[in-house]
Amino acid sequence: MQVYTVGYGGRQPQAFLDLLQQHQIERIVDVRLRPDRSSMGAYAKANSPDKGIERLLAERGIAYVSLTELGNVFMGCEDWPERYQRLMQRAGDLLTERLLALAAPYCLMCAERQAAACHRQVIAAYLAQRGFEIEHLG
Repeated sequence: MQVYTVGYGGRQPQAFLDLLQQHQIERIVDVRLRPDRSSMGAYAKANSPDKGIERLLAERGIAYVSLTELGNVFMGCEDWPERYQRLMQRAGDLLTERLLALAAPYCLMCAERQAAACHRQVIAAYLAQRGFEIEHLG
């Protein structure tokens, strides 16, 4: 069972889409707490699927799912990695319930370009402990 992760930060939409297609990504799982807020409008989740990130992905035949329950609620805290790790240890089964109901492969997406600096790497580690193979896309 393969899971990818990607961050769109600093990427132009065309380059982001090319990266996804290069790895044959067919489904993006948005793990942002507030997908409706993005400094780059193309990545914002709009009120309508014919705009924003859903439209961008649909143009390349990539499905979109938003799972805000996996968002980083500790984003403003200096010690967010430790806090988010503890949250996943205590409530990971509940937080990943809808994620685990999706057929793999899929790609976890957040704004932070580097997986090591993003909460998606904590989610990925949680999934790896459950037998998933993880690949962080450049």
